[in-house]
Amino acid sequence: MSFPRCALLWARLPAGRQVGHRGAVFSALRAHCGPFPGTPARVPGLAASSSSASGGSKAPNTSLFVPLTVKPQGPRADGDVGAELTRPLDKNEVKKILDKFYKRKEIQKLGADCGLDARLFHQAFISFRNYIMQSQSLDVDVHIILNDICFNAAHVDDLFPFFLKHAKQIFPVLECKDDLRKISDLRIPPNWYPEARAIQRKIIFHSGPTNSGKTYHAIQKYLSAKSGVYCGPLKLLAHEIFEKSNAAGVPCDLVTGEERVTVEPDGKQAAHVSCTVEMCSVTTPYEVAVIDEIQMIRDPARGWAWTRALLGLCAEEIHLCGESAAIDLVTELLYTTGEEIEVRKYKRLTPIIVMDHALESLDNLRPGDCIVCFSKNDIYSVSRQIEIRGLESAVIYGSLPPGTKLAQAKKFNDPSDPCKILVATDAIGMGLNLSIKRIIFYSLLKPTMNEKGEKEIEPITTSQALQIAGRAGRFSSQFKEGEVTTMNRDDLSLLKEILNKPVDPIKSAGLHPTAEQIEMFAYHLPDTTLSNLIDIFVDFSQVDGQYFVCNMDDFKFSAELIQHIPLSLRVRYVFCTAPINKKQPFVCSSLLQFARQYSRNEPMTFAWLRRYIKWPLCPPKNIKDLMDLEAVHDVLDLYLWLSYRFMDMFPDAILIRDLQKELDSIIQDGVHNITKLIKISESRKLLNLENSASGTPALLSGASTGQARRTRVTKTAGSKSAEPASPGKITLASRLVQQGLLTPDMLRQLEREWLTQQTEQSRERTESGTHLKGSRKKKKEPNSE
Repeated sequence: MSFPRCALLWARLPAGRQVGHRGAVFSALRAHCGPFPGTPARVPGLAASSSSASGGSKAPNTSLFVPLTVKPQGPRADGDVGAELTRPLDKNEVKKILDKFYKRKEIQKLGADCGLDARLFHQAFISFRNYIMQSQSLDVDVHIILNDICFNAAHVDDLFPFFLKHAKQIFPVLECKDDLRKISDLRIPPNWYPEARAIQRKIIFHSGPTNSGKTYHAIQKYLSAKSGVYCGPLKLLAHEIFEKSNAAGVPCDLVTGEERVTVEPDGKQAAHVSCTVEMCSVTTPYEVAVIDEIQMIRDPARGWAWTRALLGLCAEEIHLCGESAAIDLVTELLYTTGEEIEVRKYKRLTPIIVMDHALESLDNLRPGDCIVCFSKNDIYSVSRQIEIRGLESAVIYGSLPPGTKLAQAKKFNDPSDPCKILVATDAIGMGLNLSIKRIIFYSLLKPTMNEKGEKEIEPITTSQALQIAGRAGRFSSQFKEGEVTTMNRDDLSLLKEILNKPVDPIKSAGLHPTAEQIEMFAYHLPDTTLSNLIDIFVDFSQVDGQYFVCNMDDFKFSAELIQHIPLSLRVRYVFCTAPINKKQPFVCSSLLQFARQYSRNEPMTFAWLRRYIKWPLCPPKNIKDLMDLEAVHDVLDLYLWLSYRFMDMFPDAILIRDLQKELDSIIQDGVHNITKLIKISESRKLLNLENSASGTPALLSGASTGQARRTRVTKTAGSKSAEPASPGKITLASRLVQQGLLTPDMLRQLEREWLTQQTEQSRERTESGTHLKGSRKKKKEPNSE
């Protein structure tokens, strides 16, 4: 080998490296010539490596760390330098060395000190071993140290720095944990809003139950101010204040996620604005701000918006409206900003009475009644039964367009309209002025999602019950006294118990990572998916005891949905914050299609969207058609929402809004004739309301209905209850489905769980029997010898 070639190879060796039997030669050469220019610094030793571990912070959830792929090295253009300096490696010997390295307790401890728990250590080792064994040529350092270990000239522990380097390649989060913790530090949120901290704000809390006039007094202050902002929880409420303000001669703009309306002819912003709480500006100065339903600061998904408004609005006077349960928390939060709070308490303007008897039968309905259900199936079932009795009912539920809800509310409120009964979900709890005499809870159990994303059925909370019951006998309605009862006799005592409970004080306020924080995370973890970035951010985040990080499951759902589409991080983030109903397949596929069109730089024009939704659409002929139209309405909402973020790519917002109004009219006609649609659906077996569980195992046979209403459905009953229901027989399961206590999907899930449990028990009995037989045989063996 020529001297220049030798010099080149030598320059690529780490300083002070001893290489087998030629170590003395190379050491002497280095002592004489010194290190060659460009020689890399020696890889830190074990002690230095272990000192890099971060301490003092909570241990991260390493199950969130998704390993990256490090491809094995192919042949180098300049040859295998390590093999030239030493010898080719024996892969069998190398495998033995690596296995020995993996089993050493000292190495495992060093890995733990550097952030590699057992799971990460194992994954990192598998990747490291595959890289070593499959590479056709290794870095000279790694090659030489493996050769030295083969000749007992080095210890197997000397592999650790190279292993750690590889681990940080596949788990880059290990390299930047401290930076990530700083970025995700969500402590002291008031400091995020310097404009608000620069002024001394006056905070007034209007506390009281539903129909106490608290919001009215706050709105009067808003209307009399030189400038103001109203922040509401719903588009309907924002629209109501927008219309009320302009009707009172106070020019007011409207800002929601899907709509912007300016009233000034030149397009200039008015001094007053009514908006949904997520859309409020925290940099615009106002004289008065109103934050409605402040108790929603605890909402698991949207609470961050109320926290942001409370801490960030630049208003000289801020009026908060909501439940008394939020007073203590709001006081504590404002204590950290140095601001005092004035509490004004209100009492209900009209009395409300909890009746001593349940309705028990729809034959006992009277004008002004509102039956509150917690599922669409119950809405359809009750509406159908009311129609059979020759009565007409209005219908309101959450997925209806706002225009349709208002039309149904107007129909119910109109004294000259024959419709005197309302069937609704808890969507009536906010945003609609209704002339209700009596609230009737069809059930007290409401499906909810727990922290794990599992569906549960639990009794409604005191806060929810008060919010819904408070809609009866409103001050502005024709009824000056409200009544509340239940459909079933067994539920009445539980309702009284719920209503008499004190409302639990709110203990924490929601927070949410910003796009800037996620971008900074992505800078450190460029190859990590957005969904995984969110998981790691939430895990690393640090919050004070007065705050919590909001649930971001919907955001992650959207992120995973469009992950494969090439988008910049900021654009991807915006698409993921778009509000969609993930239970609607067409809405989800539309988000995917919109993102795909955007990535191709193809604008979504009016003509394109008409073709996409197959416009014109026909009036609904059954319930399924109605639900499909509601989904299309949601898609148009999604388009409008995106049009205000990406105007060039969604250019036809005005035309789409006109299209949406036409669709709203079609849906209104469908809802007006909903009982006819239900009847047709039943005849075509698209909707089974008479016996939703027919042909389905009656899993809950033997349990009392009263107990089922009061307890969470978590397990099934005995084996006899798994027999198919007899034709024409109304099983307990079918009754529970009709009453809204179970859904057909939940029933099928219970069946699967019960069958799984029975299979496992059978397997255990079989294994137990086999074990006993084996034991008997073993006892006989000594005698048989």
